[in-house]
Amino acid sequence: MGEIDPSYILPEEYRPKHIVTEEEDIPLIDLSPLTNRGSSDTKALQDLVDKVGHACKTWGFFTVINHGVPLNIRKKIMEVSRKFFALPFEEKMKVRRGIYSTAGYHNNEHTKDLRDWREVFDFYVNDGMSMPASHDPDDPEIVHWFTPWPQDFPELRETCQEYGRECEKLFYNLMELVSLSLGLPPKRFHGYFEDQTSFARLNYYPSCPNPDLVLGNIGHKDPSALTILVQEDVEGLDVQRKSDGAWVRVKPIPDSLVINVGDILQVWSNDIYESIEHRAMVNSEKDRYSIPIFFYPSHDVVMKPVEELVNEQNPAKYSDYKAGKWLIFKMYNNYKKQGFYMRVTDYKIKA
Repeated sequence: MGEIDPSYILPEEYRPKHIVTEEEDIPLIDLSPLTNRGSSDTKALQDLVDKVGHACKTWGFFTVINHGVPLNIRKKIMEVSRKFFALPFEEKMKVRRGIYSTAGYHNNEHTKDLRDWREVFDFYVNDGMSMPASHDPDDPEIVHWFTPWPQDFPELRETCQEYGRECEKLFYNLMELVSLSLGLPPKRFHGYFEDQTSFARLNYYPSCPNPDLVLGNIGHKDPSALTILVQEDVEGLDVQRKSDGAWVRVKPIPDSLVINVGDILQVWSNDIYESIEHRAMVNSEKDRYSIPIFFYPSHDVVMKPVEELVNEQNPAKYSDYKAGKWLIFKMYNNYKKQGFYMRVTDYKIKA
């Protein structure tokens, strides 16, 4: 990471501001009734469905414990993440991310005017996944995207793929709870992910000598259906509270994962659940590592509110669009246009 220009003044709208409340945090949910499948306690499962639905509606974020993702695998991916970011810059640049592809290494070069103080390595949950060749709606060509793994670091690929498989199991379990909370069959959304285009991100936020002048990651919303985040005990994730718009610092909880609603679920639910603004902060003393996985459907899935949630009193709020076309267009714009981030609400039907 480069030195901060002391003459630079962060625009007012991006300056770090947050509140830390001792009495309130995003909901904490114990998934034991789900992970202990042998239990026949239907009331406990219904209570869990209600808690997940309430968290999705009121916060768009929640923390889960007893989630089933093994501790040793979570530790291992954090270890290889540290090893990767410790590589010489020249080695990391050999697997640099392209303009259209979302996989590979990148740092704060393309958003430095917003003080994006981090390094990133993105990888696909399913390597060789099918994607549109471009965001042009009239271009029918399909290509295959692959993660540019470092040739001399096989441990990175093995660990990332293993972690992705474990989180995928949790994702399907969570989507069953979400589906039930919307009054839908438990596997209502599963078919959308048969050829999923999900991707994950290794985040490295170095300690910063002037943390008040930078952001680890500017406020944004995720393009996913759900995002699953693993982080260590270094604070840095802020969530914008729906009730008043204030920034609330998420407190790390041992052996937990953070879950949030993404743009895709907002569309499917026809705004019953909302994708929430969040950001990452840095500090002057500690490095921070986090790993989100963005679960995204097959590229040819037509994104629209599910039929069961649409009626005369509650008409569809979004135009139809292909999931792959929208994702590649969003990523291309967000990568090229400094300070401008596409949002799913750009596709909202105007009243």
